Formats: sequence, structure tokens, C-alpha cells
Amino acid sequence: QVQLVESGGGLVQPGGSLRLSCAASGSIFSIDAMGWYRQAPGKQRGLVASITSGGSTNYADSVKGRFTISRDNAKNTVYMQMNSLKPEDTAVYYCYVDDVLRPRSWGQGTQVTVSS
Repeated sequence: QVQLVESGGGLVQPGGSLRLSCAASGSIFSIDAMGWYRQAPGKQRGLVASITSGGSTNYADSVKGRFTISRDNAKNTVYMQMNSLKPEDTAVYYCYVDDVLRPRSWGQGTQVTVSS
């Protein structure tokens, strides 16, 4: 079993920045993709950004140019730097990890609120 611990959420004003972190631990064999989804009230959970073990990244159109995903393979940790935050970025953010031998693992979620 893989455990994910997220941190870095909070309340920020429009135009501000936050950095989310997600550390994986437990029975890890080999992590392939890592990434972040988000879910706003009344909306479906959707992909925000992902990064493969080779460093290839993918972003939702709504965050391109503002969010940057990165990972530290030695620490089994994925990060997401979020800049120029907008009220519509308000959501619960969930990290995930795809281990090659296990089903997808999810973090517990961290709240990001963008409001003045």
C-alpha cells in the first residue's frame, strides 16, 4: 500500500502563489506518473497537471502558464507551484501516484481558496 501526504494548501488572495507538495511512502516499487486533480464544489474532479517518470508534463488548459509541476524521484515527492491564482482555482486538490505494480493511490486532499 502507498500512502500520500499532501501539504501547502491554504487561503491566498487573487494573484498570489501557493506551492503544493505530496510525498509518497510505503510499499513503493516504481513510480511512473504523478500528478494533481482538483474538485470545486458542485463540479467533477478534473486533471490539473501530471508528470511522468521521465519528466514529461501535461497541464489543463486553464492552468497553462501559471502552474508548474515538478518531482523529486529520490524523495518520491511531487510538487505544484501555483502562480497568478484566480478565484476559479478554488478547489480541493488531490495528488495521485501511479506505481507500476499497484492501482492508483490518492492523497487525502488539500483545500486551496483564492479570495480577497
